[in-house]
Amino acid sequence: MADPSGVVFPVSGEDGDRSTSALGRAVVADALRGVDPVGARAAQHETGWRRQYLDHFRRLVEAGLASGDTARQIAADGLTSLHDRMRVVRADGEEVGLREAFSAPSPGGLGTEQVTGSGTAERELTLPYRGERLKGDALQRRLDDWVTRGVIEPSCAEAVRTVARHPDWLDTSDVRVAVLGAGAEMGPVQALLRWGGSVVAVDLARPALWGRLLEVARRSAGTLSVPVRPGAGPVEERAGADLLHDLPVVAGWLGDVEGRLLLGNYVYADGATHVRVAAAVDALTERLRAVRPDTALSFLATPTDVFAVPREAVEHSARTWSGRGRTSQVLRVVSGGRLLQRSYAPGSDPGINDSMVPQQGPNYALAKRVQRWRATTARAQGALVSLTVAPPTRTRSVLKNRALAAAYAGAHRFGVEVFDPATSNTLMAALLVHDLRTTPPPAEHPWQDEARDAAHGGLWRIAYAPPSALGLAAVLGMGGARG
Repeated sequence: MADPSGVVFPVSGEDGDRSTSALGRAVVADALRGVDPVGARAAQHETGWRRQYLDHFRRLVEAGLASGDTARQIAADGLTSLHDRMRVVRADGEEVGLREAFSAPSPGGLGTEQVTGSGTAERELTLPYRGERLKGDALQRRLDDWVTRGVIEPSCAEAVRTVARHPDWLDTSDVRVAVLGAGAEMGPVQALLRWGGSVVAVDLARPALWGRLLEVARRSAGTLSVPVRPGAGPVEERAGADLLHDLPVVAGWLGDVEGRLLLGNYVYADGATHVRVAAAVDALTERLRAVRPDTALSFLATPTDVFAVPREAVEHSARTWSGRGRTSQVLRVVSGGRLLQRSYAPGSDPGINDSMVPQQGPNYALAKRVQRWRATTARAQGALVSLTVAPPTRTRSVLKNRALAAAYAGAHRFGVEVFDPATSNTLMAALLVHDLRTTPPPAEHPWQDEARDAAHGGLWRIAYAPPSALGLAAVLGMGGARG
């Protein structure tokens, strides 16, 4: 990393290298050390991190199954390690620890521009789906179909039904939903504004992005609050905030937001930058919860990760396995058992679903695991947390990865449904509303919190272990991906 600034990786060698692999190994090892010393040593001494990281991220989940307290210790120790190790290079070149990022506010501040829409608030839950807007009985039938096919968990369907029965819940204007990564395709901004909500938006200074968001806000029934730099000119030209370089300023701006605050983490970046942004957001989260202890949190978990899943999902997968066709049996035999392996050992409770995609890389895995760790830790501290497993979705970031795009194009052949962004972000926004209005209590074990209301697209309930099927799906989907 040449000429680093803002939130950066620590120096890991005498040559001044800021190694992403060294940071990943160390954080995973520290997370495991208190509960699984053997696993910690294996992670610390892994020489092929970029290829073998998947085994160590799976071990983080497996080691945590011993008890709820064990899982919570892994989460807390992982976050502590990340905060101890990551660094901040200030504008004057001084390098400090991540926790010291807020000790010296950056010069200048942010103002606020507020846009109140002129539209009429939607007071019925509708879900865009393949060119239609599902509502009423059509929505109920779609939820039934998804549950029957194992595309979503039954608790997810029930949560959506509950929101549909309480359309007044859609108006979230009593909560200030601060969306970090406001321009994200999977984010809830558009849905919340349609429903008349109050959204506080944070994203980079990109005029085109802000132009789109402001236009959405003007047409909506909600209110959008935007951070702006001092000066004259159009709002979209002055809007934006940089989490990597201006943490104290963003923290101060959000800290001054009036009313009940929910901090939503929807940020994404390519490669190593994703870990840097994840660390910045987590530091911001700690800071805001310190000064505003009632701050609620929301996250979207990626379906391409490792999760413990309920017995019912294991049994669904087993039924599908028993009904598999002759072709799949032949493929399994001729591949020497590498293709189309069984998802779970019979009777597993919970089962371990490993849907990690190697092409996404260890930086993506760490950034997303940090979010799960923060959700677990914040719940243990009494915070309201909404973390939901989102479905596989055709976002721009997915489609530019040729291997993943091809796998998604062929995934339907194995029972996985890949969603369009409009369907995913509205579904996830409805689940966020459900959590806000029902405040579900923490489960006995964090894995149960993560499994609740999951919309995994079928990855938890298909017959085959996803890594043994997605490669074949990619081959079958290559034509569709090119299209």
